[in-house]
Order: sequence, then structure tokens, then C-alpha cells
Amino acid sequence: MAKIIAICNQKGGVGKTSTAVSLSSCLSLEGKKCLLVDLDPQGNATSGLGVNKRNVEKSVYHALLEQNPISELILSTCVKNLYLIPSNDALSGTEVELVGELGREARLRKALQSLDPSFDFVIIDCPPSFGLLTINALTGAHSVLIPIQCEYYALEGLSQLVKTINLVKDNLNASLEIEGIVMTMADFRTNLTQEVIDEVRKHFGSKVYKTIIPRNIRLSEAPGFGKPIFLYDKDSEGAKKYKELTKEFLLFNVTN
Repeated sequence: MAKIIAICNQKGGVGKTSTAVSLSSCLSLEGKKCLLVDLDPQGNATSGLGVNKRNVEKSVYHALLEQNPISELILSTCVKNLYLIPSNDALSGTEVELVGELGREARLRKALQSLDPSFDFVIIDCPPSFGLLTINALTGAHSVLIPIQCEYYALEGLSQLVKTINLVKDNLNASLEIEGIVMTMADFRTNLTQEVIDEVRKHFGSKVYKTIIPRNIRLSEAPGFGKPIFLYDKDSEGAKKYKELTKEFLLFNVTN
């Protein structure tokens, strides 16, 4: 059975999609069979893997509205062992369409239950909000991986996110855990970056990954070419750090 991990932060611009695409790609290159579920109506994870979201006819939207089984929505990608359930503009109307439906928070969980058991990991890229799509991801996941930008208001947003995770755990998904916290967009030329890292580690201890993802121009360029960083520039600092993060992630998941 696949381990399902939601990559979540209600703030935009924290490296959430970069982490979703990079982690799932690196896991796949390490020989793990992975599925990336793009649950963000912006579809950045979809286009980041070279799929034109304007040409997507069937997306995760169709699974949430129970129009198609999830097996019919899976696409191959440019990375061996990595598969994608894409997003497109239709997804932006999902919250309104499901507002009166019974069990609307568990639609994704229900859809994922029929998934091929040969998958090792399912990574869900959440939208930057606390709406019904994010609640579906948290209800369907075993754990949450939280990317946090190394900036002044990082902890403020994190405490709000932890409250939401605990609410979901209490009411919808009792087994939900925090997988880990990854610090992103670090700029060690500033004192603030190290201060934020120290503060987050003080509050969350071993949940914070040792690997810190730096600001890296190649990381920001890669999505524009429809490639994960490992295919765009495997020797870049961003690629090296996401490889380190993947090894750290796998070490935890092998020993637990």
C-alpha cells in the first residue's frame, strides 16, 4: 500500500510545488514508483512535469466529482516511475460544486482507495489555501510535509497550519501525522535565515529536516521548461539539496 503524503502550506510562494515535483521525481529516480496528484487549480505541478494543462481532458476534478475512477486519470511523465494525476481550470469550481454533498471532505480518500497497490508513494500538491481541496488532501493522507520559507512570518503561518492539521486529525483523519518540515528559499547571506531556522527547530525539533533548500535560480527556471530540476540541471545546488532531502526522507521511511 502506498504512503500518501500531502505537501501543504496555506501561504503561496514557499516552494510547495517545487518540493512536490522535486521530491516525487527524486524518489522515482531512486527506483520508487510514485504518483503526484496535482490538487492545485493553478496546475503548476502539472506543467512542471511537461504536461500542458490546457490539453488535459480528464483531471483530478473528475475523481473528486466521482465521474471517473482514478485509474483512468493517471498520466505517464518525463520521469521514469513517476506518474501524474493532472489539474486544470475545472478544479477551481470544485468547492462550489461539492458544497452540498455528503462526505465531500473524503472524496479524494475514497478515490485513492482504488489505486494500484504497486505505488510506493503518493504525493499530493495542495493549493495555497485552507479550502475544501486542502481538507480533502489532509483527510486522504497519512502524513503532511510542510515547506516553510526562511522568512520573518514563517512561524506565524506554521502555527495556524498545525491547528488546522489537528482539527482534521480530531474530526476526519485520526491517523494524520506531520511527516516533516522542510526549510526552503534559504539565503545565508542574511542573519534572518539562520534565526528563522533556529526558531523553527526550537519549536519542532526532530520534525525539521536537516537539509535546507537554498534560493536557486535553476530551481525557479526548471518549471518553465516543463522539467523537474534533476532533468533540467542535475548538477545545480537546488538538485543536490533535493537529493539530500530525498535521502533523509527515505531514511525515516525505512526505519519507521
